[in-house]
Amino acid sequence: MKDFFRNTAGILRREFADYFGSPVAYVFIVIFLLLCGFFTFSMSHFYEIGQADLRTFFEWHPWIFLFLVPAVGMRLWAEERHTGTIELILTLPVTLTEVILGKFLAAWLFIGVALLLTFPMVLTVIYLGDPDLGAIFCAYFGSFLMAGAYLSVGSMTSAMTRNQVISFILAVVICLFLVLAGWPPVTDILSGWAPLWLVDVVSGFSFMPHFASMERGVIDLRDLCYFISVIFFMLFANGVILQNRRTS
Repeated sequence: MKDFFRNTAGILRREFADYFGSPVAYVFIVIFLLLCGFFTFSMSHFYEIGQADLRTFFEWHPWIFLFLVPAVGMRLWAEERHTGTIELILTLPVTLTEVILGKFLAAWLFIGVALLLTFPMVLTVIYLGDPDLGAIFCAYFGSFLMAGAYLSVGSMTSAMTRNQVISFILAVVICLFLVLAGWPPVTDILSGWAPLWLVDVVSGFSFMPHFASMERGVIDLRDLCYFISVIFFMLFANGVILQNRRTS
């Protein structure tokens, strides 16, 4: 167990350092911050609403993550397969689980850094009023978990192909389904002809209702289990795909 954590941490440190060794990382962070600011202050009319909270800021996260997080995840394994270094990685004296976790956690931590850099939003609402900081913290935590779920999907699709563009498209399509399945306009359409239990089952697969409760400041064990289960399942599928490649 000690070797497991040491090897995973070593891979995490190396991969995380590689992100900031490339200008792509800084471009991603700048685009993420610009999109968050644009959608919050311009599209949602933040100042016109007259409420000192970040509700409009977090409402856009599922849609911003839909394109930016798969862009981070598409390189995790597709790049290794394209350059041929995946064969070298699979022969290293580390387990496949350690490599998958190390690469995933490094990418998740990188996204967490980008999310952390939105702290001026919090300072803005503190300056303008008296926001519920507990609810804001819960929303940030929920956003971080949701980003991890998006990223796990991207990691899985990246293991399926050596083409990063194909990986990106597959991840966006899967994540879009997981968003739209619980999006209120979609569930309203379903409720018009489908029984209530079916609508609940479909929406239960979606990111939206689970993130919405955290966005309101409520941390429910069911929501935590949902996001952790999605991450676990996608990383397990990632491992199965890579294991099949190793044995083939």
